[in-house]
Amino acid sequence: MTVLSAGRARGAEAPHPARPGRGARIRSATYYGTTSALAVLFLSPLVWSLFSSVHGPRASGGAGGYGVDNYRRLIEYGEGLAVYAVNSTVISVLTVAGTLVVTVLGGYAFARFQFPGKDLLFLGALAILMIPHPTILIPLYEILRTVGLQNSLVGVALVMVMFQLPFSLFMMRNAFESVPRELEEAALLDGCTSLTALLRILLRAVTPAMITVGLFAFLASWNEFIAPLIFLSEGSKFTLPVALVSLRSGELGAIDLGALQAGIVVTAIPCLLLFLLLQRYYVRGFTAGAVRG
Repeated sequence: MTVLSAGRARGAEAPHPARPGRGARIRSATYYGTTSALAVLFLSPLVWSLFSSVHGPRASGGAGGYGVDNYRRLIEYGEGLAVYAVNSTVISVLTVAGTLVVTVLGGYAFARFQFPGKDLLFLGALAILMIPHPTILIPLYEILRTVGLQNSLVGVALVMVMFQLPFSLFMMRNAFESVPRELEEAALLDGCTSLTALLRILLRAVTPAMITVGLFAFLASWNEFIAPLIFLSEGSKFTLPVALVSLRSGELGAIDLGALQAGIVVTAIPCLLLFLLLQRYYVRGFTAGAVRG
């Protein structure tokens, strides 16, 4: 009985967790209210596009209400939706692969090695950000025509890799600089070369930054309009953004808004899925170079 009484007494004396004050509750409500309002603001165009793509006379074959006729016209437009989607996918995959290969090797070199003109070369790469992309499309067109890559998906991908170079190189250099040098030194002592140490050890440490760079490269190339419009001249090689802009029917070039909204929904789906799947790596990749080891 004495033990039970003592236990009850100690339980009775245990302090209750403090309740949040009125100020904390107001701040919490303000935070969640603001973020919810921003979420609604950013999601409303996508929701409106989704609704418009399945609602209306043209979506339901003139009967009113809901239907998928807009998607049927989109699939049958021009060379076919599948052709444009494959072209966009090819360019995006090549852009992501090329960007990762160039910036991983370049970021590793800028972070770990000393060579003449290192800082000047890095600043030169970053200087691409200062040049508006449309102003150099005509010189790039002439270069691609000279090497036989004009009107080629590979040529467009190479241009997109160049556009992604400054940001991606900056991200990867910071990511490698945040990795402790002791990891690389231990691998070198075990007989690894710099390349094998990079492939076997360091790549795992900078995976979040690589995913961030790859995600940005995919989004930029998937949604790019001007470069494919300039460099591609055959309808069978058009990408989704170019096909959607030219999606017109009826008299006097009237735009088929229903099919256009369906195209917007189809184009947005891969971007949303990739971001939802990779968002935790995306956040970690942005903070990878914030604190250096």
